Amino acid sequence: MKFRELIDAVPDYKEFFTVEEMDQRSFELAKKYPDKVKIYEAGRSRAGNPIYVLEIGKGKKNSLLFGCPHPNEPIGAMMLDFLSEKLASDDAFRDGFDFTWHLIKVIDVDGTKLNEGWFKDSSSIRKYAGNFYRPPGHEQVEWTFPVDYKTLHFHSPLPETEVLMKLIEEKKPDFMYSLHNSGFGGVYYYVSDAVPELHETFRKLPGLFGLPLSLGEPEAPFLEQLEPAIFKLFGMAQEYDYLKKNLGPNKDPADVIKAGTSSDDFASSVADTFSLVCEMPYYYDARVEDMSEAEITRKEAQRFNYQRSVENFEFVSEVLKALEPYVIDRNSPFYRVFKNVLETYPDQLQAQKNWIENDQSLERKASMAEVFDNKIVSQFYQSLMLGMLKRLVRENDDGSEKLSAISKMADEAFERKMEYLEENLNYTTIPIKSLVSVQLIAGLNVADYIQRRESRIS
Repeated sequence: MKFRELIDAVPDYKEFFTVEEMDQRSFELAKKYPDKVKIYEAGRSRAGNPIYVLEIGKGKKNSLLFGCPHPNEPIGAMMLDFLSEKLASDDAFRDGFDFTWHLIKVIDVDGTKLNEGWFKDSSSIRKYAGNFYRPPGHEQVEWTFPVDYKTLHFHSPLPETEVLMKLIEEKKPDFMYSLHNSGFGGVYYYVSDAVPELHETFRKLPGLFGLPLSLGEPEAPFLEQLEPAIFKLFGMAQEYDYLKKNLGPNKDPADVIKAGTSSDDFASSVADTFSLVCEMPYYYDARVEDMSEAEITRKEAQRFNYQRSVENFEFVSEVLKALEPYVIDRNSPFYRVFKNVLETYPDQLQAQKNWIENDQSLERKASMAEVFDNKIVSQFYQSLMLGMLKRLVRENDDGSEKLSAISKMADEAFERKMEYLEENLNYTTIPIKSLVSVQLIAGLNVADYIQRRESRIS
């Protein structure tokens, strides 16, 4: 599909909207177009905040698009804000799709509010890391769908997840778009099925906005790559099997995972749903797409990554041990993050180490992009943990000498990491308009494909 005029209409956003701003804009849209837009509360978050659904269009097929499945990922919420306005205001555009659109701008309302400290200024990794929040796996909307797989039995979906489950069961969406984004790197995709004609569009799309594909290390060792930067969607079964293989027979992967499966995995058990994830970065460094050969192997690059991860975990553990007697609120979201870190990271690190030492595919020479991922980008993600650690310490700092010393430890570690990254990165902040545009066009191409596919079948 050609969407040049549509892209021209995407605003040149300078900041991300807060949850309150998103909700306000949704109600204003429904008030402005009452005959075209329905808004309703689909449920409440764990903290009692409303979760709103916008329903637009009266097509025969259903789509379910939801933003902030992880609360540090507001690009999709911005895309849905624009898409909802376009669907409501442009009859020809809306009627070009035989869909009823079900749009949730923010599914993890509580967690997203904890990220709003960087929403108005995402220009630096320091600002981002210092105001970052991401819950542990068993508190992530995306990864708390029910699952029974071998010894893993999870049937404790979050209230937010239950909202999605009910919509999936009732609407049986033909198209589902879980709107994720990474922090650093390039663009990459997950699809429920291989569709070569979509792959070609996905490969070309980022370049139209000056963005790279992600050609370095994949998110996880067990992913099925369909083409460069395009992967098959997965559920928790694949994570389970990876841990089982790399932890050995005496360790139950269910004790490490503690979470459920993905939205796509659940939807596939309910309906014939085509799911898309389009991962977008906030920050760009040219090395993310450097495919020239490095002097070291992938194994050597991965060993560097692993060692830095061990060092980071050991430091975090030291701070948490010192802080533990002084924690005021053990239900704090930040305390729960690090309780999970202490419980699960040792086994995850052991699995990573065993995979590195035993996987023969790591013997080849690494690309410069893979080295960059292992040596630099991995430490960017460590900075996010240190940012959350600072926030945990700060909310318990009573000004005493002991707490001041702990706070100083956390602050200095964060500063050392940021100084390292600022010295070793040559990054730019990607315009929000470009990020929104790529997610928008990727999704509309999938909707168009589903429409054409079903026309051919009928």
